[in-house]
Amino acid sequence: MSANVIDAMMNLIRHPIINLQQSYIGRNRANSMGDALERYIQDLFINGYNLTEQERADAINTHFSYIGNTSNPPDAMLRGGDAIEVKKIETKNSDLALNSSYPKAVLKNNNPMLTSYCRTAEMWTQKDMLYAVGVVEKDQLQALSFVYGIDYAADEEIYNAVRERIKSGVETIEGIEFTPTKELGKINKIDPLGITYLRVRGMWGIQNPFKVFSLIYQRNLNHQFNFMAIINDDKWSMFENASQLIELIEDTPNATIENVQIRNPNNPAQFKSAKLISFFISGV
Repeated sequence: MSANVIDAMMNLIRHPIINLQQSYIGRNRANSMGDALERYIQDLFINGYNLTEQERADAINTHFSYIGNTSNPPDAMLRGGDAIEVKKIETKNSDLALNSSYPKAVLKNNNPMLTSYCRTAEMWTQKDMLYAVGVVEKDQLQALSFVYGIDYAADEEIYNAVRERIKSGVETIEGIEFTPTKELGKINKIDPLGITYLRVRGMWGIQNPFKVFSLIYQRNLNHQFNFMAIINDDKWSMFENASQLIELIEDTPNATIENVQIRNPNNPAQFKSAKLISFFISGV
């Protein structure tokens, strides 16, 4: 059976790692803090901290159907499970830079940003998108959040509507030559010689989950590490191992699980029930 986010949270609570420099960069297993964070997130799902490189590769193959790259989403896909997007921010209130890709409530197989290798990694049409957002200052992982896109981002029609309005507006500018493109547009022959062009690109961003869900969770900045996960009740009910996490939390003084209400990203007038899981490592 493939790993899921419940496994990842249990591994986090049992074996938290906050010094990414010492654990990953220092062992030459990662080239940057972004790479180190991605590797750590993978290790949470496969319990990979003490595995040899060959054992770890075998575990990755067992639990993941796809490991991505920086140019195409997602960063990883669990075999028969969620897609995962890992984001690193460097200050506690920074927004997430999504660049040319708007935030996703779910990941669909027909998304044009996906590689053919991702589309054919397994039989799938749609996956829930899990955003893993880490706050990394210097070499320390100070905070981490797990939030599902369906609880965090609006449906794609919301973003596409805005994108199409902008694209349509660019196309209707008089006196320029417009070239269709996968971006918002390319405007040719801007100068009298007709040798200059302008690429119109979308640079999407979104507030980090700690800001978005600040009404129900606030980090204690005196702690060495803060963890937050939000999982709506419908998703929570799908995890057969959820009771194991509850038992672990009951035996862990610095871990909690609460019933909360979160806003519907498509209609803030509506709320839905969810679980808030939190964990911290106290300051020294």
